[in-house]
Amino acid sequence: MHIDNEGIYPECPVVTRTVEIGGLTKSQLIQKLQQFSILMNEYGERLLTDDRFITSDTKYSLQTVELTVSNLGFPDGATIVQIFKRANELGLELCPHELGPHLRLTYLDQPEDYGWSSLQGQQAPSGSITIASEILTEDDDFPKGFYLRRINDVLWLRGYRADHLHVWNAWDRFVFCKNY
Repeated sequence: MHIDNEGIYPECPVVTRTVEIGGLTKSQLIQKLQQFSILMNEYGERLLTDDRFITSDTKYSLQTVELTVSNLGFPDGATIVQIFKRANELGLELCPHELGPHLRLTYLDQPEDYGWSSLQGQQAPSGSITIASEILTEDDDFPKGFYLRRINDVLWLRGYRADHLHVWNAWDRFVFCKNY
């Protein structure tokens, strides 16, 4: 896939959303995902049920920014450490973990990407959006975060694993928070 020089944040195309999070327990969050027929993979379930995944008792709103790795100044891709560092330098922040399920519940019209195979191996799936959040553990077997995807018209909240050496492609999409 070819990426044109779209510009560096904030001088680039972005998708902004205001997402209300908090106010639900883990079990209520899981029930709500099931109510909307949102599926999760094993990694997503593992992350959501881990003791380190914390929900807020209080509802509050977050402003999110969705952009590509290229929009952060990495036309040839970058590691997660490089991506997170550059986003921070540009005034963006990591999202709380609970943003993943809440964003999935509010972004019900995510388009399905038919651009190319979803079986790319060691790459973010085509059409996916990765939630930029704190890495809970350096254990490579534990999921690093969530991503959103629509597959065959089914909405997914999926967890992913990637080590610190993994290079994300320039066209991979991430969600960060503003003024969190």
